[in-house]
Amino acid sequence: MITLIKTLLVNITILFSFTYNANVFFPFKEKQVPHLKHKITYGLIGSFGALLCMLYPMETLGETHFDLRMIAILIATIYAGFLSGSIVLGCVILTRYLIGGPFVMIGIIVSALAFVMGVLFRKMLLKTQYKFLGSTFIFLIHSILYITIIKITIPFLDVTFYLIYFSVFYFTFVALVFIIEHLIRTNKQIEEMVYLDKLNMVGQMAASIAHEIRNPLATVRGFIQHLSENTDDEKFKGYSPLILNELDRTNKIITDYLSVAKPSEFHLSILHLEEVIQDCVDLLRPFASYTNTSILFQDSGTHYIKGDEHHMKQAIMNVMKNGIESIEEQGYIKISVKEEPSSESILLKITDTGKGMTSDELKKIGLPFYTTKTKGTGLGSMVTNKIIREMDGMIEYESQLDKGTTVTIRLPIVNENVQSPKA
Repeated sequence: MITLIKTLLVNITILFSFTYNANVFFPFKEKQVPHLKHKITYGLIGSFGALLCMLYPMETLGETHFDLRMIAILIATIYAGFLSGSIVLGCVILTRYLIGGPFVMIGIIVSALAFVMGVLFRKMLLKTQYKFLGSTFIFLIHSILYITIIKITIPFLDVTFYLIYFSVFYFTFVALVFIIEHLIRTNKQIEEMVYLDKLNMVGQMAASIAHEIRNPLATVRGFIQHLSENTDDEKFKGYSPLILNELDRTNKIITDYLSVAKPSEFHLSILHLEEVIQDCVDLLRPFASYTNTSILFQDSGTHYIKGDEHHMKQAIMNVMKNGIESIEEQGYIKISVKEEPSSESILLKITDTGKGMTSDELKKIGLPFYTTKTKGTGLGSMVTNKIIREMDGMIEYESQLDKGTTVTIRLPIVNENVQSPKA
């Protein structure tokens, strides 16, 4: 028994080590489709880990070769996709064939079984919030089929083997799922820190120059208005409205920069989220109608959050306005609210049928100076992101080119009976 456990511990160490190494090469990210080079790299790293596991099979089991290579196939297929899983499976099958022995076909079949399980249940595990239950379910289905195969074809295995091997299999598989999920969260926090540093950079720059620029702008605007009223130059009269509009736009940009650098004071209270959303819908419906865009929102319940009503409306309207402006002909904005009891949070999703964004554009949303609009500054998204973070929330963007964009705002949910905090 001790010999079996020692061998499996070596397999566990190999799999844990290669999981962290894969994250070093290309950090794991949630809801991101890996590039081809990422998939190949994950596949090669998984293959190397699986092959090392095969070098340390469980001993004292005759000519069988039991190890934890199936976990490498499962994890690579679930988290990196079909191509990565296929690379690992191909390397494992080739190696098992070269090892040979009377049970070579059984070894190939059970390896292929792990790949099939990964393909079938990949979406389920990635989408569910209950990773422990999801990974346990996959393990149970896989183990039932796995045990059935080896029970029929390798009858001399005893109960001790089954208890040790499948207990370790379960522990290792579930542990790797939680390690990868933890790495995904850690990578996301690192990205958040980098983003906040960029916000601080913009804030410091804005605070240092905004007031100095505003004063001469106000002077120029006043002289333009005065001269346009007391001149006979028709060209000047014709151009003065354009000059004033551009000065006003410049002033608005400075105001946006200042709101990033030093946002107005938050007055926290308990907000009825559905009422806040409905107010935003009512305010933007005329603007949406002008562009043949429908706003779909059906009040599906009563949920409360802690935040500033004015800033919350500003954030929601910024997202909705961006969605409306992305619709070139006719489309709709769909707003949904869903409670997530497992994390005690509320999910606000705003989906549009606009032109969407490429993966490269999606990565830059919310960064200083970046926008997909011809006359935008990108500051609206920055302000929105900052507001949501000030309310202890998170905002995520999903988009496909020519299909639309979904913005998910996650906020802590509170009990309606909680006393509103003082401003």
